[in-house]
Amino acid sequence: MPSTFLAIGECMVEMAPTGEGTFAKGFAGDTLNTAWYVRKSLSQDWAVSYLTAVGNDQISEEMIAFLDGAGLATDHIQRLNDRTIGLYLIQLKEGERSFAYWRSQSAARCLADDAVALSTAMDTAGLIYFSGITLGILSPEGRQTFLSSLAAARQKGARAAFDPNLRSRLWEDAQTMRDCVTEAAGLCDFVMPSFEDEEAHFGDKIPSESADRYLAAGAKMIVVKNGPQEVIVASENDRRSFRPDPVRNVVDTTAAGDSFNAAFLAEYLVSGDVDASVAAGARLAGTVIQHRGALLECRELA
Repeated sequence: MPSTFLAIGECMVEMAPTGEGTFAKGFAGDTLNTAWYVRKSLSQDWAVSYLTAVGNDQISEEMIAFLDGAGLATDHIQRLNDRTIGLYLIQLKEGERSFAYWRSQSAARCLADDAVALSTAMDTAGLIYFSGITLGILSPEGRQTFLSSLAAARQKGARAAFDPNLRSRLWEDAQTMRDCVTEAAGLCDFVMPSFEDEEAHFGDKIPSESADRYLAAGAKMIVVKNGPQEVIVASENDRRSFRPDPVRNVVDTTAAGDSFNAAFLAEYLVSGDVDASVAAGARLAGTVIQHRGALLECRELA
């Protein structure tokens, strides 16, 4: 398996509250957050690459420089003359976040328009990581191009990991979202949902129902995150639950799930040990939510 972790999705300008009534500019997005933490978690024997689409303007150049500086390969990023990157603003209340978005014409919505470029990038990867947001921002035609390319890459030996990250406002309607997410999950080796989303959009009563549904769709391993509650890991012949250590100083839950996914996958790709992978995921997520913003520097992770 090639030692390349390829994350695909939308990186945006992030405006995060500083705690002093102002906002700090950064760059983030669910799949980018995971790629960021994967790069910090995997050895340099692994390449970590990010695929998106950007404009040809100054803010797009700043974002690519940011990704380069984080050690992420940017050679598969597409540049479009008539678009730029999106922006979101984080709003916090008692540690819980909500978002305001400006992304309706973002370049990332076109990341699957070039089927050849997309397939070429996927064919280089040992593991392809994407989310429901990756799919939700695409046109219906783009989604099918994406899923067809993913299926072809898996036939050539790549593995795939998927966080459903259900955001209904990105989709034409709720049923389209559920159908596409289920189809995507069936193409994946790892599906990593958050139970809060699954409960809200699929009506699951307990995390095991979410695991069962994705296993029935064809996914190989399901990791159901549930905030401070138990993590469920299920595959065809095994099911385990894990209770993460409590976090008492929750400051900002932005990127909690993204960072968990990163540390879990980085550990599992190296060791194949489920227990160690869940512990790594919970440990990193617990650190991240004690700070503001999605991305923490190495000194904050120590």
